[in-house]
Amino acid sequence: MKAVILAAGYATRLRPLTDALPKQLLPVGGRPILDWILDRVRELEGLDGVHLVTNSRFAPDFERWAAPHGVVVHDDGTTSNDDRLGAVGDLKLVVERAGLDGEELLVLAGDNLFDFSLPEMAAWWRAKGPGASAVALYDCGDLELATHYGIADTDGDDRIVHFVEKPSDPPSTLAATLVYLLSPAHVGLLDTYLAEGHGADNAGSFLGWLAGREPVYGYRIEGRWHDIGNRDQLLEADNLLRRRLGLPERRTYSL
Repeated sequence: MKAVILAAGYATRLRPLTDALPKQLLPVGGRPILDWILDRVRELEGLDGVHLVTNSRFAPDFERWAAPHGVVVHDDGTTSNDDRLGAVGDLKLVVERAGLDGEELLVLAGDNLFDFSLPEMAAWWRAKGPGASAVALYDCGDLELATHYGIADTDGDDRIVHFVEKPSDPPSTLAATLVYLLSPAHVGLLDTYLAEGHGADNAGSFLGWLAGREPVYGYRIEGRWHDIGNRDQLLEADNLLRRRLGLPERRTYSL
């Protein structure tokens, strides 16, 4: 299995914090966000390489971070929101550049913090059979909050039967995190998805398209999950980890 971390966004909502440092390298609990994610990824047995894709603006920052961790950094050649490839476009770029077609892939967002076990999720996924993919689902517990996420509806076997991005009338409160386990056959469908003219910006759009055609299962997680998109979410994640480490909490986030 190979891991691909998506980190090519520009995090405009977090400016000026992200004017000189990418969001994924902002410290929470005294460590870069990516450090916490990589801790979880490294728990997987049989992991054979970690790849990170970013943009030209922040590639040097990620390369400095990646060197001692053995992570391969891919520069997607973009310089702003206007020419970004999008999550699906960046995943496709890594698959082609690193020769990952035909591989099992763990795909993660570089700004999602979580404390569930990836080995447990992988074991659950493998029990579904070799032709299946899976996504970690978090029950946000509130229909109003669910309108801000990609929402899945599953059957009795946890197979996703309906998926919709930011619905006005959510079918459930099961929010899709950007933690995917893709079968080799489904990695190959990235070409088909893009060739059909679907948007490359949102990974959830690919997930929904895939679930409508192939077996994709939802793994329900418990515990902490933070999708860090703004200052409030960043401060919340920072203080949660500070509490766990016995560090003083902060009223506002600063570098």
